[in-house]
Amino acid sequence: MNIKKYFTCFCFALCFYNVHSQTSAIQYKSWIDTLHKNIYCYFYDSTAKLFFEEYSPSKQQTHSYLWPLCALIQAANEAEEINPDSNYISPVVDAINQYYTDALLTPAYQASVTTEKKDDRFYDDNQWIAIAYLDIYNRTHEKKFLETSKMIYDFMMTGYDTISGGGLYWKYDDKSTKNTCSNGPGILVALQLYKITNDKKYLNTALQLYNWVNAHLQSPDLLYYDNIKIPSLKIDSVKYTYNTGTMLQANVLLYNITHKKEYLQKAETIAEAARKYFYKDGKLPRNYWFNAVMLRGFIELYKVDGNKQALEFFYNDADRIWQNEKDSQDLLGTNANKKTLIDQAAMLEIYARLQKLN
Repeated sequence: MNIKKYFTCFCFALCFYNVHSQTSAIQYKSWIDTLHKNIYCYFYDSTAKLFFEEYSPSKQQTHSYLWPLCALIQAANEAEEINPDSNYISPVVDAINQYYTDALLTPAYQASVTTEKKDDRFYDDNQWIAIAYLDIYNRTHEKKFLETSKMIYDFMMTGYDTISGGGLYWKYDDKSTKNTCSNGPGILVALQLYKITNDKKYLNTALQLYNWVNAHLQSPDLLYYDNIKIPSLKIDSVKYTYNTGTMLQANVLLYNITHKKEYLQKAETIAEAARKYFYKDGKLPRNYWFNAVMLRGFIELYKVDGNKQALEFFYNDADRIWQNEKDSQDLLGTNANKKTLIDQAAMLEIYARLQKLN
């Protein structure tokens, strides 16, 4: 090998990477401001203090399901961390509160606005809110976010039983599947609560769920299947970026807590497998928010190993989306006739997280 040539190429690649990141840092600030402005211009019902599911000039707008607000509250926290004098979080919390119900034994948030209809309660919807609220609590120390997260933990544990060896169901009123998307974030909620409270029950829950997911839903290529059917135990083998993201992040958090290298080694293996599987032809899969959740896992790993170059494909994809999947109103999404709240919120989170890394 020509060592001089290799060293020259390496230095050029490193310089290109640094320039790319610095350029993006300038751009992301503008993009974050634009996305936030557009969310409140096109998706916010100021009278009801709620958000619309989508923006389509040809269709009547309806208030959002809870799921897009799970994306928006996390994005609001990331953006507010960059702009601490702003008030991104409060309006989203006010909206989320309108999904709260205590009609059943364990209070939680349902999928629709409670005054508009009675709806199912998804364990993952509630967990995503708890994850964001715990991030907010760690930053602001406002106790209401910790207390709400403890409430959500209690609710999520109503979804646990020993059928199929353990694991959490996806929905409160539907016991037909146990999903990586309800167990992965469940692990993260439990681990974050353990780190804050030092209560061993949370760590025990996290390990119990972690072991179950790896036993039943991890694929041979070290990614994660979507769900297992109950009672047939048939596997739905589709793979999504967000399922990989939560389990990647769970491994890093377990390493940070236990200092066992096996968790870090597994995280590194998952991250490499995810990049090879999901990043094809210069782009990640279509669902922006799923990719935002995977980015969280990669950033958690970066905090430990310091390998920023492993994040390069996220920078490339984020830049590509702004250049190629934005309409004349600066709304993001591949559907020319319909833009969704969850897409705007997901990219707001992604740009804010990438901005913080620069």
